[in-house]
Amino acid sequence: MCMTAAAPQYWPKLIFLFLLAALPAAPGFPHEIRPAIIDLKIGGDLQIRLTQRVNLEALMAGIGSEHKNTDDADSVGEYNRLRRLPPAELEAGFQAFLPRLLTGSRLSVDGTPVRLELIRTAIPAVGNTTLARDSIIEFQGVLPPGSGKLEWTWDARFGTNVLRVDSNAGEELYTAYLQAGQASDSIPLTGIAAKSGGTLFLEYLRTGFDHILPKGTDHILFVIGLFLLNARLSSLLWQISSFTLAHTLTLGLGVYGVVQIPAAIVEPLIAASIVYVCVENLFCDHLTRWRPLVVFLFGLLHGLGFAGVLREIGLAPDHFITGLIAFNLGVELGQLAVIAGCFLAVGIWFSNREWYRRLITLPASLAIALVGGYWFFDRVGIV
Repeated sequence: MCMTAAAPQYWPKLIFLFLLAALPAAPGFPHEIRPAIIDLKIGGDLQIRLTQRVNLEALMAGIGSEHKNTDDADSVGEYNRLRRLPPAELEAGFQAFLPRLLTGSRLSVDGTPVRLELIRTAIPAVGNTTLARDSIIEFQGVLPPGSGKLEWTWDARFGTNVLRVDSNAGEELYTAYLQAGQASDSIPLTGIAAKSGGTLFLEYLRTGFDHILPKGTDHILFVIGLFLLNARLSSLLWQISSFTLAHTLTLGLGVYGVVQIPAAIVEPLIAASIVYVCVENLFCDHLTRWRPLVVFLFGLLHGLGFAGVLREIGLAPDHFITGLIAFNLGVELGQLAVIAGCFLAVGIWFSNREWYRRLITLPASLAIALVGGYWFFDRVGIV
């Protein structure tokens, strides 16, 4: 039943509304550290053009992917100073940083480094300083005759990057999401063997699973919050089905560009959804009639978060549907793994005990709600 004294069944809604109200009152959204996008185009005359879409201020301030957002870094003051510079002044500072960027941008063919020459920078106007801006940096080079295999490595200090290699005719040669300091595969430049649909399916499946386990801590806690309400499979099935349907919908719409909401809004709301679910767990011991609907609405938010990951990776046009389905399936497998872990850890053994709610559901829900609350205020820049 839901407790009724002082109408506490409304408290989760009031807390969620309070968190929503805090969004515009926040002093500024911290800038999420996103992977750089590295596009390499290879011409028939062995001319190459390498384009880096980066958060230039984060690179210059030494803030890499070891931080979730710029506010976590010790050099956030320098980052904020750079963020306020107009394009001309930032570009002047970039010229001093350029040797470090060139040293850390290692493109080699058959083990021999390819010399890269800067040809263009495009830095947006300052605009809203609470939002990160992406700058474009273009290099060119020439591959030696008879080149066999190409390899790319970005300095670990610069963070993660998505490498996309294409011919000038638009033929996709290679796509990969590379962790900080990770080298690409050796990419053959002659006799290109396109990856099979099965190989691509498995790659996107693994990426989707990894986004839940181990990287998706907020999604993990949300799913655990659903589990904690009631460990019975029937109760959980309604919630997971509602959540899955919703995030599948917005994942597709988000990747296709039909619905796009900035991560600075989506990420705090995902944290707020964790708070809502776990606070409701404190006052209700069964699946209420509104719970599947609320979970569906929160699933829409989580789907937009998943879509952001796929947009960063850059789905290959020829394998768009394959990648979308495989990534979503990987997310589902990750969620099922979390549920299975919960059942094996406590559900099977203790869910029928009379003390289960008092000693497991309540303290665990309270702890997760506190974590979600901290994440919310951290993501809107209040803490």
